[in-house]
Amino acid sequence: MTVTLTRTDPQGADREALIAFHTSAHFPFHVRTRPARADLERAVDRGAFRDDDHDSWWLDDDTAGRIGLVVLEDLQEPAPLLDLRLAPGARGRGLGVPALTAVTDHVFRSMPAVTRFEGQTREDNTAMRRVFLRAGWVKEAHYRESWPVEGGQLLASVAYAVLRRDWETGTTTTFVWDDVTLG
Repeated sequence: MTVTLTRTDPQGADREALIAFHTSAHFPFHVRTRPARADLERAVDRGAFRDDDHDSWWLDDDTAGRIGLVVLEDLQEPAPLLDLRLAPGARGRGLGVPALTAVTDHVFRSMPAVTRFEGQTREDNTAMRRVFLRAGWVKEAHYRESWPVEGGQLLASVAYAVLRRDWETGTTTTFVWDDVTLG
């Protein structure tokens, strides 16, 4: 499996495809699981898929075709954020790690000022949490009761990141969670 990134044209040729991608599928582990068309149109118009702080790419697999979308946020910072969405038909097929690896490679190869790359997911999204770990990312935070759930109780948001130096060397730098004691 080889996943490549194809930059979107949100104000032009890809506008309708971006809206259709988000409105025709259910994204159960995102804050907005099924956004409305009007909300997506506003998001495109305000630059949520391309402006100084955002950019987006289709995720294309060499055998499966178009498998999803990635949006990068906070591009003015040395640690941009990841929003990765696999299409329903691509889920559970082992495409998560190749997709995240392709995005990570793209970020570190094309953005020399980036020192770390971050992503978050809900605590119950064990599939994505495993993808982060298998791709060499490290769990850095567990924000209790911080993820809103439509019609449900708040869940924890779990944050992961990869450092440029780890990506360059192929290693995973860890740290001690409980480094301060009450003693």
